[in-house]
Amino acid sequence: MNRLLPDPAARPATALAAAVLALALAGCADMAGIASHATMRDAASLGLTADAADPAVAAAPVARTGTQALDASWWLAFQDPQLDRLIGDAFTANPNLQVARARLARAQASTAIAEAADKPQLNGQLDLTRQKFSGNYVYPAPLGGSIQETGTLQLTGSWELDFFGKNRAALDAAIGSAQATAAEVDAARVLLASNIARSYFQWARLSEQQVVARRTLAQRDETLKLVRDRVSAGLDTRLELRQSEGGLPEARQQIEALNEQIALAQHALDALVGQPGATRSLTPPALATVHGMALQPRIPIDLLGRRADIAAARWRVEAATSDVAAARTQFYPNVNLVAFAGFQSLGFDNLIKSGSQQWGVGPAVRLPIFEGGRLRANLRGKTADLDAAIESYNASVLDAVRDVADQVSSAQSIGRQQLEQRDAQLAAEGAYEIAVQRYRAGLGNYLNVLTAESAVLAQRRLAVDLAARALDTQVNLARALGGGWQPPVAVAVSSASASAPPLAGGGVAAAR
Repeated sequence: MNRLLPDPAARPATALAAAVLALALAGCADMAGIASHATMRDAASLGLTADAADPAVAAAPVARTGTQALDASWWLAFQDPQLDRLIGDAFTANPNLQVARARLARAQASTAIAEAADKPQLNGQLDLTRQKFSGNYVYPAPLGGSIQETGTLQLTGSWELDFFGKNRAALDAAIGSAQATAAEVDAARVLLASNIARSYFQWARLSEQQVVARRTLAQRDETLKLVRDRVSAGLDTRLELRQSEGGLPEARQQIEALNEQIALAQHALDALVGQPGATRSLTPPALATVHGMALQPRIPIDLLGRRADIAAARWRVEAATSDVAAARTQFYPNVNLVAFAGFQSLGFDNLIKSGSQQWGVGPAVRLPIFEGGRLRANLRGKTADLDAAIESYNASVLDAVRDVADQVSSAQSIGRQQLEQRDAQLAAEGAYEIAVQRYRAGLGNYLNVLTAESAVLAQRRLAVDLAARALDTQVNLARALGGGWQPPVAVAVSSASASAPPLAGGGVAAAR
């Protein structure tokens, strides 16, 4: 229960003695045996050290300025004005990003509320009442049983003296939550830009596949003309003719299927941008016109630490740590200075007369003594929240390391695959030309042509897929390395240790 000590009218010596007694009774609320057990992972525990560089580490995107840090507008490196416009429009119109910004405004408002708790409070009061006083209560006649008008006009002030840091801890928790929310907004911005870039390159891939399909249709149409001429000349049978005719509807079906996929890809882009029909006026992108991002040979470890989602998880740990501190302060007394001054009277006409004046001032101490385990349960809950926040941070770090390692491995492999695929496509196209020439000269059958054509088509499609995957991997690597995010300057100055995740630092990272 809560006990109020001392009475504001008590003498100073009595108030002091009561305050000392209150502090002594604080031992009744015991917080022993409650502590966090989770530990935060750092770069060394993940094998990410400057002297443990993996020679297989792939290139990382380089900023347009030529420095090792990513540019916050990394997508400009692709030099595609349409992509730049789509991302710019999405930052303004995407509903999910606007929701994240609204959450940030809410978190900032909560910070202002927590900050106000540490400041003096002043309230005005005006009560005007007409009431009948009971004749069978504490009021004697003539007041008892009569109808009277009562009024109160006064100012009431209070100031909580934060001796044990309760308000400070609550404010730190609110600031941590606000900073985490701000980082989450930045993370949502990076994710939105990367999703738009990936969807845009998916549109480009489908458009290129459509070009290949149309080229295939034209090629099969030419082959059909050749077969008809040979059938007319008696050099082939209707079997070859029917085989050749069957290839045309198949090619047209593939074109129609690609048309459907292109429409769906455009709809997905429109939804990401937040503007229906945003892609209608755009020219279908071509992979050949997109410039790849410039790459640097190795990945600095601090790039991995500059991820907004990791910073947000770190701020959640800071906020949870402050919540635990605030829960601990609940075991100690609350000390307030309370004062009031104003007028009170029977009869409205007497309200502001000098005889109606009243005032009071004094300390108010509230001390938890027997809470039925409520305070300990609250502290255990906040400590569990801290453990969860730490493990969530660890999970974010591990996922970031895996994410970068995946993109690194894919970038390396795709580059090697493209080299082999080019050679395979040249060989397939050469074999196809020879098969057609032999068929035209009557030295080979049509089955050889079909087989050679299938190999060429497979290589053309693979070439488009690998080119699109190379761009997609560059986008994913830029996102995995933070998308050029930097902690706000104000945060870095006010709390350098909290704004810089444990993975931040110099040297070269080995993405394992």
